[in-house]
Amino acid sequence: MILIDGKKAAAELREELKIEVSELKSKYNKVPGLTVILIGDLAPSQIYVRNKEKSAIEVGLKSDVIRYPDSVEEKTVLNKIDELNNDDTVSGILVQLPLPKHIDKQKVIESILPSKDVDGFHPTNVGNLSSGYESSVPCTPLGCYLLIKKIEPNLSGKKAVIVGRSNLNGKPMTQLLLKENCTVTITHSKTKDLKTECLEGDIIVAAVGIPELVKGDWVKKDAIVIDVGINKTDKGIVGDVAFDEVSKVAKALTPVPGGVGPMTIACLLKNTIECFKRSQKN
Repeated sequence: MILIDGKKAAAELREELKIEVSELKSKYNKVPGLTVILIGDLAPSQIYVRNKEKSAIEVGLKSDVIRYPDSVEEKTVLNKIDELNNDDTVSGILVQLPLPKHIDKQKVIESILPSKDVDGFHPTNVGNLSSGYESSVPCTPLGCYLLIKKIEPNLSGKKAVIVGRSNLNGKPMTQLLLKENCTVTITHSKTKDLKTECLEGDIIVAAVGIPELVKGDWVKKDAIVIDVGINKTDKGIVGDVAFDEVSKVAKALTPVPGGVGPMTIACLLKNTIECFKRSQKN
């Protein structure tokens, strides 16, 4: 079995992006800029943002983090986003989720210009992705897609089973694999016989947040299995896939941690660079 090393793949992608940023700097005499807005002091969000900043600087991006306390008014955040929308040195804007309860997540997402929406959450980008037009693609599904392509460059005609239908992972993942001419089945908590559906898959992407849901006897021989789940349990951090069991049947499998996670941040940098390139064309 191939253990899909997300750390290695992310490091390779960052190297490619570093070269690209230096070429863009020579061509345009400026570099892409990523601005992250962080509200409150949730530990996981702090860690994520620190890692994003470190990676952005590593590839040569201009990186800014704007920090607000939990108590910040929604209007203050929206005004700041408006200011960043009009700032030519900012190619990408990311508001770190989750947000405090008094701030309307949808309003915040929709206030970011689609052309600067590096998370790919704006309804315009969601629509563009599902219509096959140019768009920012959410970072986690994009990372999963790139890992799958490393194992199997030609996905045409493959059966893909997506476990989970979230806007964050399941739905965009479906669009990416449809574009590759896969036959895609989306399953979820109300699916009648999940095991039977999974057994059909040449590719399984599990993104549902249930520890070790996908068992060894749910996976057909030589399937590619991508585990997006990060679940805290008594055994420590585990994914949505029962790793030991599935590793005996799968052709390739991502570990948790060290699989999809590192690719998510690398894809955020990729999206920032793509936003910059598109802005230079206009």
